[in-house]
Amino acid sequence: MAKMNLIPEILAFVPELKRIRHTIHQNPETGFQEWQTAELVASRLESWGLEVHRNVGETGVVGLLRGKTSGRTIGLRADMDALPMQEATNLPYKSLTPNVFHGCGHDGHTTMLLGAAHYLSQTRRFSGTVVFIFQPAEEGGGGGKAMVDDGLMTRFGVNEVYGM
Repeated sequence: MAKMNLIPEILAFVPELKRIRHTIHQNPETGFQEWQTAELVASRLESWGLEVHRNVGETGVVGLLRGKTSGRTIGLRADMDALPMQEATNLPYKSLTPNVFHGCGHDGHTTMLLGAAHYLSQTRRFSGTVVFIFQPAEEGGGGGKAMVDDGLMTRFGVNEVYGM
């Protein structure tokens, strides 16, 4: 098996990422109700020095991070909403909200994007601008459309978007 070269700065942050994911998992919110999740995301991004825009497409959050030199503007996207269903696990961090559950992994998506934002904010080893897009209401609620209708692509000059 090939040896993996894991990035020490990311490995050091894994315990905090785990805490973030468990917090989001325990406090799920359905589409366009992601107020607590959005505030967690926004406050973390601000603490790492990103320019933060709240309430994009209602409950969406956008964080901007500029690299060391100019270049393209790339969007990285994750979804934040949970499903209206009961969690049937015995996890120590299971949902504390009756009939709402992160059954599709959006807690993980949000956490991974926060991890990328943290790493890039610490190193800034890139050119251009990264637009971190935390989308609400992916589960049939039209959150992506709401963000685009609110000017996501034009306000932030996004050239292309990658997501999970």
